[in-house]
Amino acid sequence: MKATAITSISIKSSFLLTIGSLFLSCAPSDRVIKTSSTPVSASFWITTSNQSSKLQKQTEDLVFTTTTNSNPTIEVDASQKFQSVEGFGFSLTGGSAQNINKLENAKKQELLQELFGTKNNAIGISYLRISIGASDLNEAVFSYDDMPVGETDLKLEHFNLGPDATNVIPLLKEIIAINPQIKIMGSPWSPPVWMKDNGSTVGGSLQPKYYEVYANYFVKFIQKMKAEGITIDAITPQNEPLHPGNNPSMYMTALQQADFIKNNLGPAFQTAKIKTKIVVYDHNCNKPEYPLTILNDPKALPFVAGSAFHLYEGDISALTTVHDAYPNKDLYFTEQYTGSDTSFELDLKWMVKNVVIGSMRNWSKNALSWGLANDESYLPFTPGGCSTCKGAMAIDKNGTIKREVGYYIIAHASKFVPAGSVRIGSNISGNLYNVAFKTPAGKTVLIVENDGEATESFNIKYNQKQVSTSLNGGSVATYVW
Repeated sequence: MKATAITSISIKSSFLLTIGSLFLSCAPSDRVIKTSSTPVSASFWITTSNQSSKLQKQTEDLVFTTTTNSNPTIEVDASQKFQSVEGFGFSLTGGSAQNINKLENAKKQELLQELFGTKNNAIGISYLRISIGASDLNEAVFSYDDMPVGETDLKLEHFNLGPDATNVIPLLKEIIAINPQIKIMGSPWSPPVWMKDNGSTVGGSLQPKYYEVYANYFVKFIQKMKAEGITIDAITPQNEPLHPGNNPSMYMTALQQADFIKNNLGPAFQTAKIKTKIVVYDHNCNKPEYPLTILNDPKALPFVAGSAFHLYEGDISALTTVHDAYPNKDLYFTEQYTGSDTSFELDLKWMVKNVVIGSMRNWSKNALSWGLANDESYLPFTPGGCSTCKGAMAIDKNGTIKREVGYYIIAHASKFVPAGSVRIGSNISGNLYNVAFKTPAGKTVLIVENDGEATESFNIKYNQKQVSTSLNGGSVATYVW
């Protein structure tokens, strides 16, 4: 699968003086915030399924008029307000950090500005997920307190950040220097094996006698990261708790997770004055009963900020199922990978429709794809880890960077919808799946995916005016006004 760098966007900065006040936009286009509720024109960026255009800004803006026609219409309604957005991004796996860090420094800094900055060709990633210890996209398995076989460390005297101190933490510091507001979620794939009932990095369960120790393990992780200048905004107690076959992995039932949270993890955070959110589940949409079981526990509920989902099974509407039961608890979409055995076209359509548009229309506060970077052979991964997971970028041994489909999937949102944006109303029209936002700077953003095979002509209506446009089958566009 071939991919190229996004086209640099060069847009003149301007300003608008109204009623003695100067309003400047910090959105990616650096254009004026219009104080009128009636839009004049919309800029738009397109990625086509045949890769002829990749997040490419179109040369002519669309002009809003009162002219009508019989084409399908997407009406954007800013009076309908839904959830606020915390961010869009990827998992910064240990392997991702390793591959980015191997770049020559000037090229690395240029890439980090592109990924996490807000100017020129930047895509403005605003949310990262990291593993607590190794994930399966590390070159080797480790925890933060590995001990010789038969030994334990109940006081966590040997706790250390291990290989992450070499690759992930230095890179996170560089990222935070670019975007100090970036949100970071941590998820463990496995606790230290001495805490588990099978003594293995693969599968097994956490022994109840180590619940208190493991709760302190999370506290130590958050405190040590804070000492490095890295704030962990949220954690999940276990990545994919119903998938014990990965390396590393662990099996944890909903009742076990509820028990751990209410009796150990929540109280440990409370005692240590940890403000990091506890987000439950972190697995597929086919089991909404898992987070609901925890939320239904009156002693666990006060400690839980929300629930996290993946979509390797089930339907994205599971998020709304949980939202409707507990509307005051947040929803997060934390992982979906693009694979080496599928196509740019299929991944673009499915991921934008389900992960970006679908998660947002079902109350998620973020949308994350899986690994940020790997090499041209999808390395590194652990023995038994994912050998087909394709990063958003492939960085070869010569430092050549290929931007893969995952890059464009997330960039169609992250570049235009910063943290603090609010989802607003818009209707689904036929094959034209979409989601709309109002940004903190006052801009309106509409992301559209044509899920059909044929080109569709349609209108975008806002405040009684509309523009007419078209979008090729399988293609994605982001409109900004």
